[in-house]
Amino acid sequence: MYDTAMDKQETFKIIASQVEHGDLAFPTGAQVALKVRQALDDPDCHIDTAAKLIQAEPLLAARVIAIANSLVYNRSGREVTDVRVAVTRLGFSTVRSLVMALVTRQMAGKVIDKSHQSLVNNLWEHTAHVASLAHVIARHVTHQDPETAMFAGIIHEIGGFYMLSRAGDFPGLLDGDFSDWIESGEAEVGRAVLKKLSVPDSVVTAINGYWDGFLAMPPVTLTDTILLAEELTQIPSPLHYLGNATSVKEVGASIEMVIGEETLSRILDEAAEEVSSLSQALQF
Repeated sequence: MYDTAMDKQETFKIIASQVEHGDLAFPTGAQVALKVRQALDDPDCHIDTAAKLIQAEPLLAARVIAIANSLVYNRSGREVTDVRVAVTRLGFSTVRSLVMALVTRQMAGKVIDKSHQSLVNNLWEHTAHVASLAHVIARHVTHQDPETAMFAGIIHEIGGFYMLSRAGDFPGLLDGDFSDWIESGEAEVGRAVLKKLSVPDSVVTAINGYWDGFLAMPPVTLTDTILLAEELTQIPSPLHYLGNATSVKEVGASIEMVIGEETLSRILDEAAEEVSSLSQALQF
């Protein structure tokens, strides 16, 4: 068991080192998803090939259909039930984000302890909501690419998910609060995982900015998009408590002054149904 925070700090270094040196094990479903991602990264990948690969992973296929039928991507109200049609509607960029959502969610699939599994489930609910908010904030506030913002939101807690998956290998890792995870462990392990997964540099930079925790005013960058979504989510992360009612109110007031008549509260009110629909569709 761990007697001091120093033990955890050493554990974080061990886990990060193992990841960097290739010791990054995934559940079977995540391995299949990574193969789909690799195929989608090929500029010559045909949509029929992509559809067949997605259909081979039922969880991924279900989420592709769900996202395609969410309010954000289904303005016409015409539901689809065919994976190929869903991929056509979403585009490869969004599908790649869904692949990474599956990888991230299943990364902690080895967790057996029920209390630990509850942490995983709560962390994913938080992640899905932040990703959905980031999509809306990117469109209306920071004017970043919404698909990239959603992707960054999906993986912004990836270090936490991976450390949860290793809890069985390091007894005591989940003891106490998670302040030491936030201060160094999450970022240290997260950077190693992002590098191993070949996440684009621009997104890695944004996630690094998120770990640093500085929200600029006015918010304009991808980092600002994720930090603002994190501040405004009504589903806090079980691993850290960065926001409270006062800070959210203050951030909202600051943004409203910056963006003028198109206030943040109005944007969020108008997009509430979209956020809810997208967040639910992201639930694995």
